[in-house]
Amino acid sequence: MAITRMLASMAQFISEAVMRIFTPTDDAYPVIGVQPFTGEIYKHGTADSW
Repeated sequence: MAITRMLASMAQFISEAVMRIFTPTDDAYPVIGVQPFTGEIYKHGTADSW
């Protein structure tokens, strides 16, 4: 009896993990696309050397 309960709980655990992996994402990130670079280009000669 305990073995069947343990097997059932393991099967449920694994099936929930598989469902979580293969379901569509539920992230609420906005779709913004590629962002342009707006910083300054690094120049090796102008950096302070320690």
